Amino acid sequence: MKEAKLIEMANKINKLEETMSLVISDLRNINSLAVGTLETIKRMPDYQEAIDKLKEEAAEAEKKEKK
Repeated sequence: MKEAKLIEMANKINKLEETMSLVISDLRNINSLAVGTLETIKRMPDYQEAIDKLKEEAAEAEKKEKK
C-alpha cells in the first residue's frame, strides 16, 4: 500500500478509538444514573407495594398469553 493510504487508515483508526472512548464513558455515566435512580425509587414510600402489584400484573399477563 501507499504510505498516504496507510497514514489515512491510521488517522481513521485513531478517530475510532477516540469515539469509542467517548461511547464507553457515556455508557458508564448512564449506568451510574440508572443505578442512582433505582436506589432513589427503592427509598420511596410504598415501593414494595408497587413491586408486588407489578409482579401480580405480570403473572396475569403470562396466564393470558398461555391461553
